[in-house]
Amino acid sequence: MLNKIYSYGRQTIEEDDIKAVIDVLRSDWLTQGPKVEEFEELLNRTFGSDNCIAVSNGTAGLHLIGMALGWGKDDLVITTPITFLASANCAIYCGASVDFVDIDQTSNTIDVNKLEDKLKYYRELNIKVAAVVAVDYAGHPCNWEKLKELSNEFGFQLINDFCHALGAEYNEDLKYGIKYADAVNLSFHPVKHITTGEGGAVLTNDNELASKIRTFRTHGIIKDEKILEKNDGPWYYEMPLPGFNYRLTDMQSALGISQLRKLNRFIERRREVAEYYDKVFGTDERFIIPKVAENVKHAYHLYPLRIDFEVVKKGKEQIFLELREKNIYCQVHYIPLHFQPYFRDRFGFIEGDFPIAEKFYKEEMSIPIYPSLDENDLKYVSEQILVIIK
Repeated sequence: MLNKIYSYGRQTIEEDDIKAVIDVLRSDWLTQGPKVEEFEELLNRTFGSDNCIAVSNGTAGLHLIGMALGWGKDDLVITTPITFLASANCAIYCGASVDFVDIDQTSNTIDVNKLEDKLKYYRELNIKVAAVVAVDYAGHPCNWEKLKELSNEFGFQLINDFCHALGAEYNEDLKYGIKYADAVNLSFHPVKHITTGEGGAVLTNDNELASKIRTFRTHGIIKDEKILEKNDGPWYYEMPLPGFNYRLTDMQSALGISQLRKLNRFIERRREVAEYYDKVFGTDERFIIPKVAENVKHAYHLYPLRIDFEVVKKGKEQIFLELREKNIYCQVHYIPLHFQPYFRDRFGFIEGDFPIAEKFYKEEMSIPIYPSLDENDLKYVSEQILVIIK
């Protein structure tokens, strides 16, 4: 199989996806046209939201949520250390501060008991937590019932970083995200469940929040005659506050529509791949496979295989590089955010602050998982891992 490259994730593009994009290229609208709204409406129907704002990427979505909620220098936003930088950077972009809560040892999502302890600590200091960005890591939903209880008790905004979890179910519900969170953020990067090349979306049932996000998405421009200070004519617009160009194009939206219609098939295949790996690695003492809560259906954006280095004597870097020699390009998700120089230097985090996340980082390796892997591919990848990790 050395003629094939196996990355930890990749897009699945089919002929109907290509045709959908070509049709837009032959149309009158390449951007700010009808396909964007069509994609937004399909996302609303799929995930049960009242409002959807398509954006240029998942990071842009988180930034827009923070802007629209009014995060600023007096606000504190909490997330987990095991996530991509954007889950914390969205607060920094808005001038807010960031703190982390360690992960749960079972789901690798935010530990709700430790979160509760931290919220009580800040309440004693008379410091209000503005928001919690809860990440459905690898495709496993957080404990959303407990998160909602804490949000109601402590009064923070609850944001679902849903970028890993399209197609996941919580309490047998595909539409769980919008039921618990004030806003839900999606990503359509090529390694995600569906792709628009780069892209994202924000879901919310809060009409006012949606209006603000939509305005900030396009430079902060408003055209509604009811709220303009004046109106010089049909061309006229105003910018009460500056925003960004965080729009998604019609070409990307057409691809997103085509991809979203295949979400169920893509997720089912990811679960089959995960089941294969579970059988291969699940009874081997050298490995720790992902655990799945009883009330959850995992979406498997990632398959985070953990290696028990008390049993395995090879180092992680050596294993990583030897797999690359076999064209298996794993990745690590993630370097704990408190290890990053910016967060360490600004907020004073040190090694040992979040021990579960740190242990997870030392053990975790994301192995290939995507719909186009066939049985021969899975056999090759699994056998090479077993041979290299002797």
